[in-house]
Amino acid sequence: MKTFAANKQVWLYGWRRTALLTALLFVSIFSQIGRILPFILAESIKKDLQLSDTELGLIMGVAFSICYSLASLPLARLADHGWARRILLGCVLLWSAMTSLGGLATGLVTLALSRLGVALGEAGGTPASHALIAQRIAPHVRGRAIGLFAMGIPLGTMLGFAIGGRASDTIGWRNALFLAGAFGLIVAILVVLLIGKTSEVRKHTRSDENFFVSSRALLSKPAFVWMFLAANLLGFASAPFYTFGAPFLMRTHGLTASEVGISFGLLQGLMGIIGTLLGGRIFDNAVNRRSNRLLDPPAVAFSVAAITTLLALFVPVSWVSIALFVPGMFSFAFLLPHAFGAGHLVAGPGKQALASGLLMLGSGLLPAALSPLLVGMISDAATAANHKNGLQLGMLVVPVFSLLSGIACFVISRKLRTHFNEVSYGG
Repeated sequence: MKTFAANKQVWLYGWRRTALLTALLFVSIFSQIGRILPFILAESIKKDLQLSDTELGLIMGVAFSICYSLASLPLARLADHGWARRILLGCVLLWSAMTSLGGLATGLVTLALSRLGVALGEAGGTPASHALIAQRIAPHVRGRAIGLFAMGIPLGTMLGFAIGGRASDTIGWRNALFLAGAFGLIVAILVVLLIGKTSEVRKHTRSDENFFVSSRALLSKPAFVWMFLAANLLGFASAPFYTFGAPFLMRTHGLTASEVGISFGLLQGLMGIIGTLLGGRIFDNAVNRRSNRLLDPPAVAFSVAAITTLLALFVPVSWVSIALFVPGMFSFAFLLPHAFGAGHLVAGPGKQALASGLLMLGSGLLPAALSPLLVGMISDAATAANHKNGLQLGMLVVPVFSLLSGIACFVISRKLRTHFNEVSYGG
């Protein structure tokens, strides 16, 4: 094992780094499957449990996001204090069990409770994984490591949509949830076998402040305040995109769950893989050359996505609509390495997981709770007013907040320039 002596920190190289990143990738993939699977199963769940769009928005949004967001901060702080591997293992076991229990739901309340359990388990997955990356991966390739971990989101989305759509049409939504939970247990075994203990992480890289004090200090930095705001805007764009994208295509264009799962899911996966890997590489290159425009690339991507998503909601041809959703799929993935990487730079050593937790709180609390509910309410109200496609109007939330996310990214680049003029770049 080589070391990066200048930072007095043990960095992993060779097969050890590969093993760590492989395990984290599988964690990311199956975490996303557990999160995304009910979206492709939504129509079947709605019919079986006799739910409205508003109730679907409550379950997919409020029930999940509140628990997910609030639990992420204390779990992130524990991860920064050297508990990352244990936090990660416990979270994988919890979300796997609760995903399977979701298959036993008998109504709104029991399904919501299962989603709360999944949310609690998944809340620590990303911060703990980011803590392991910050503790074990050398800084000059850290953006690519974050991008590789983030690649699990589109891969999980692709698998969740494709397999979930097929399962919905064949074995039913309950069996789909049972199987997803069972496969999550395999990921727990990978965490045990492939992620070594991190006790050699040196104490000086940790902060002994509690997460309230540390959070307040981080949110006092103007650059991070704008990142937190951008995370909120992103949540208002992405949550309804994932929650109602599949139902929109089914209702508007008459596609089956299998057809949406294969087409929408496959493109989501491909764009996500390209977006996260390209985003990680571009971010690393920008950091290594000390660029003062770190978040300009995702800003441009979101500006384009806002236009194409708006068009996608109104074109009459199904394949054109799906194709116009592609820039949005790309931009959500492309932003991840930039957002988390920049957040880690501003936070500094020993607070990277906390930075991730705060950004997750920003995107996952109010936005993820309210935006699917808002879309569902608009859809139900428009349908009650005899509009032909109420969900079409509700989905207008997505392009509006995509544009606002792009504007926020442009502002963040300027704030980061000021921040790094005041402190050492990357400090």
